[in-house]
This record gives sequence, structure tokens and C-alpha cells, in this order.
Amino acid sequence: MESTDPNFNNITDPNEPAVSVINLKSHVWRLFKEHFPPGFLRKVVAEIIATYLLVFVTCGSAALSASDEHKVSKLGASVAGGLIVTVMIYAVGHISGAHMNPAVTLAFAAVRHFPWKQVPIYAAAQLTGAISAAFTLHVLLHPITNVGTTSPSGTENQALLMEIVVTFSMMFLISAVATDAKAVGELAGIAVGSAVCITSILAGPISGGSMNPARTIGPAIASGYYKGVWVYLVGPISGTLLGAWSYDLIRGTEPVQATSSRSSLFKFGRSMSKDGEAPDKDPLNSL
Repeated sequence: MESTDPNFNNITDPNEPAVSVINLKSHVWRLFKEHFPPGFLRKVVAEIIATYLLVFVTCGSAALSASDEHKVSKLGASVAGGLIVTVMIYAVGHISGAHMNPAVTLAFAAVRHFPWKQVPIYAAAQLTGAISAAFTLHVLLHPITNVGTTSPSGTENQALLMEIVVTFSMMFLISAVATDAKAVGELAGIAVGSAVCITSILAGPISGGSMNPARTIGPAIASGYYKGVWVYLVGPISGTLLGAWSYDLIRGTEPVQATSSRSSLFKFGRSMSKDGEAPDKDPLNSL
């Protein structure tokens, strides 16, 4: 009688691991499509690109200014930061909202102008763009070692307070132009960029004027320099939350109306659903 190998049934198909990976990918993709709106992947890619360019310009100009002010002045570095914010808002604001800042995304979610479940993915996209830009600068600006890192010039408490104040100012303005139907939304890019420029001129000598956790974390990782990094996590997040809540408070309980159709290409979406949940478009999404 023919004998059979007892281990025969335990022999696995050599192609089974590949099949399992394919099935896992298809399952993840199916879950992604079920839980996130159509076109959400485009928003994520837009945030990666926008944050990449933001960090590339701001940290690149800051690094050049720190190494030799004859190349880029400190004022020039602050102006460059404000201008790139303006440009990116007009470039991708209608796609992703051009947050470019995890603290801004978190603040919008806190006042119900952005879905909470999208916050981690937006933050991951912003950090990806920031870290990629920082490593690009690390290669391009060699032998400069600190590629636009931020650290307190005085005490950490001074830097923390400064970061809270300047990010409060920035988020207060963003909340006005991005969520209030009565505000003039067409000039929002200029308004936000100007606010970033002004506050960075003031904050630069004290805290470096980061106002953005991604803008600090990216260069810190690329440069291996983490002095006072907690300041640039706690400060911007606290400031943006206070700024968003403050504007929400002074706006009061007046119902938010959807923006009427305008001839201008750049419009901000400010509508909220009746049940108070975030709309399909995020606050900066129809800039």
C-alpha cells in the first residue's frame, strides 16, 4: 500500500506570501475608500507637496541667513516664509486647504471645522513633507549642519510663551478668513502670509518663529539637533487651539452661512452641516 508523507498537507504554496500581501493591500485600500471621501488621497499628496515646499523655503533661507547674512538677511528669511505660505495657499488651498501645519489641522478639528479621523493622516503627510525637505536641504547646503533648526535664544519659557502668542495670532486670523462668511476670503492667502511674515520677524530673535511642529521636527531630525524641541510642539498646538477657540467665541452663536457664488477664483468654504459635523470640504478647501 502506497504511503503518504505526513507533512505533505503542511507544504505551503511558495506564492502564498505574495498572495497574502496582495490581499492585505486590497483590504487596506477598501477600508480607506470606505472611511475617507473620494479625492482624499489627492488632498494628502497636496499637503505633502505644500509642506515640503514650505519647509524647503523657510528652513533653507533660515540656514543660509544663519551661515552668512550677506547671502540672505534675517528679514529676507522672514519675508520668504510669509511669501511661500501665500503662494501655497493659492496653489493647493482649493485641493487640500493648504494647512501645512499639524497644529492648524488639530485646531480646525477642535472647533469642528475638520473631521477628526482625517487629522492623523494630514499630520503624517505634513511630517513626511517636512522631513523630506529637511533632508534635501541637508544634502544641498552641505557643509551647513543645522538646516533651519529652531531653538530658544533665551530661556525655554520665554520661547514657549512667544510661540503661543504668535501662533495664537496666526490661528485667530486663519479662523476669521477661513471659517467666517463675513470675512473677505479672496485675500486670505495674502492675509495669512502677511501674518506669518510679521510674527516671524518678531519671534525670530527669541524662539526662531517656528509656529509649526512639522517645520521644527523635520530639520531637527535631519540635523540631529533637538534642543528645546518640546517648546515647538506645546507652543504652536496651545496657540492654535486658543486662537481657534477665541475666534469661535467672539463670533458667537450666529449661524454660519454657506458662501455665495463669487466671480473670483479664490473662495473659502465656510459651510457647516446642520448637525454641527464637519462638511465635506475642509475650511480652506475652496480657497
